[in-house]
Amino acid sequence: MVVLVSPEGDHYPVIAKLNFYCTNNVAEYEAYVMGLQATIERKIHVLEVYGDSALVIYQLRGEWEARDSKLIRYHKYVSKLIENFDKICFTHLPREENQMADVLATLAAMFKVGTNVKIQPIMINLRECPAHCFSVEEEIDGKPWYHDIVHYLKFQQYPK
Repeated sequence: MVVLVSPEGDHYPVIAKLNFYCTNNVAEYEAYVMGLQATIERKIHVLEVYGDSALVIYQLRGEWEARDSKLIRYHKYVSKLIENFDKICFTHLPREENQMADVLATLAAMFKVGTNVKIQPIMINLRECPAHCFSVEEEIDGKPWYHDIVHYLKFQQYPK
């Protein structure tokens, strides 16, 4: 699962369910491949990549060496994809600071999808104010707001 974030702050999740057995590190590399391919398709040339796998991030930054034979092949492939960018940087983001990854992982686990099925994107809007506001005016009758509730509970009668 990958989330592309535009400079304006718009989020574009890209999710794929891996239908084969793999290690967590292979799954991480698969996510990087998917994200890099998605950005290449969108003709993006400057990219900041954030990930919660320190191993993969440090390997992609060239600080650590990939030793696992499966990871070496992924590392080579991702390195070829990286050549499509004018500028790219990789930053480690601890899992506890990556709420979007948790949300999308939960969503991905909930869906049972067949092979090669495309699902429309999920748009999540943030509203700063309610769409409708209902103004309630206080009745000045000298009784507390809960008077009618107490009356109903005591006498089983609706207020008049």
